[in-house]
Amino acid sequence: MPYELSSAEFVAFSNVERENHPTIIKVILENKETRPDGLPHLVYVSREKHPRHPHHYKAGAMNVLTRVSGVMTNAPFMLNVDCDMYAKTSRLQGPMYGGTGRFHRRKVIYGLWPEGRMEIKGRRKLTDERLEKTFGNSKEFTTTAARILSGLRGISHCPYDLLNRVEAAQQVATCSYEYGTSWGTKIGWLYGTTAEDILTGMRIHAKGWRSTYCQRDPPAFLGCVPSGGPVSLTQRKRWATGLLEVQFSKNSPFIATLTAKLQFRQCLAYMWILSRGRRSIPELGYIALPAYCIMARSHFLPKSWSPSLKSQALRACWNNLRMGRITTVTARLFGFFSVILKLLGLSKTIFEVTKKDQSTTPVEDNDKDAGRFTFDESLIFVLATTLALLHLVALVAASIGPSHVGIESRIGEVICSVWLVLCFFPFLTGLFGKGKYGIPTSTICKSAALALLFLACIITSERKSF
Repeated sequence: MPYELSSAEFVAFSNVERENHPTIIKVILENKETRPDGLPHLVYVSREKHPRHPHHYKAGAMNVLTRVSGVMTNAPFMLNVDCDMYAKTSRLQGPMYGGTGRFHRRKVIYGLWPEGRMEIKGRRKLTDERLEKTFGNSKEFTTTAARILSGLRGISHCPYDLLNRVEAAQQVATCSYEYGTSWGTKIGWLYGTTAEDILTGMRIHAKGWRSTYCQRDPPAFLGCVPSGGPVSLTQRKRWATGLLEVQFSKNSPFIATLTAKLQFRQCLAYMWILSRGRRSIPELGYIALPAYCIMARSHFLPKSWSPSLKSQALRACWNNLRMGRITTVTARLFGFFSVILKLLGLSKTIFEVTKKDQSTTPVEDNDKDAGRFTFDESLIFVLATTLALLHLVALVAASIGPSHVGIESRIGEVICSVWLVLCFFPFLTGLFGKGKYGIPTSTICKSAALALLFLACIITSERKSF
């Protein structure tokens, strides 16, 4: 039955600072009849935040929710969905864990291996001392954890009296609860990277567990994605940064293959994902190469080139191709340098929250701004704008240059440059856009300066060759 919050209970939400507030837990709906076709329990949880205590971003939130649900229901399965998701009425170890839309066995999140042993070294028996050292000093929570690890389900004495368990839930949601425990290191969602999903999933695979797809038709859950350029690229930068952090750490898939049970082919699958940020460096060179070859009277493709690729008419396919190039020289490149600065001790990784669109209805057909790229003054847009200007200048130079330049021998480079202009066309239109659809003047000036520097280097190189 629904649990109506009185006006007095809303006092907990008054004068609350976003990064400094106590734990707030409210039971909104309790299904005491345990009907399988009824609504599940609905409990609002806001964990304690304090400036002096690290909250470990999303991984910390997931661990708090794991403990709260453990003391309140102790269900054997947990469904992980993001706030922007909504319900819609291979021979490897399995698919990777990618953020949201996943069911987890609670005993696996608690650090259990397939053969039944715990992650923590020591005796196999689940003593009270060992449980407290691993899971924390909440007697209510360690009791429920022991039941899960022993193969039991639920809460032994009162499985559906949620209101009487709010106090215990508030205890396990405090800032200091995890100190001296194994949360974030050996159990729960793992800390140390902004890609806690990939790291946690890889640790689960390294223990020998397998995962599988549960794909419904129609899909059970759909999600909203950022519509603006700054928000989308900020999100992808965070992904690239987190993936590289995992690759260059002691949690590398190769180490897990050598020391644990991560299969080699599964290791290669993880490496393909984790290396996305590193691929930005060579791809940046390839993107700049056609413009360089055209203006430097050189070529990297055969002189006689016959196109054989079929045109892709689907808009989704084109958007994926275009965003792949844009993401490489923006989000992934910045993520790569973020990790390098962190490894050198010059910077810290910051989890930048992605702003999501909350609308669950299709965009109106008459919305002329639907799908338009948006910009802000972030440095993440400078390099992409520079590349768009360079290729545009290269094509103009190729079309109005003297006939002795020999453009026929570089027709392949011209085609590549045209293709890249099309990929970066949102940045060219952004030069003339207004408001959030226009590139800020400061970004244009910085990009123009970089483009002039690139051209000056080519001219200097040409003079030295004569």
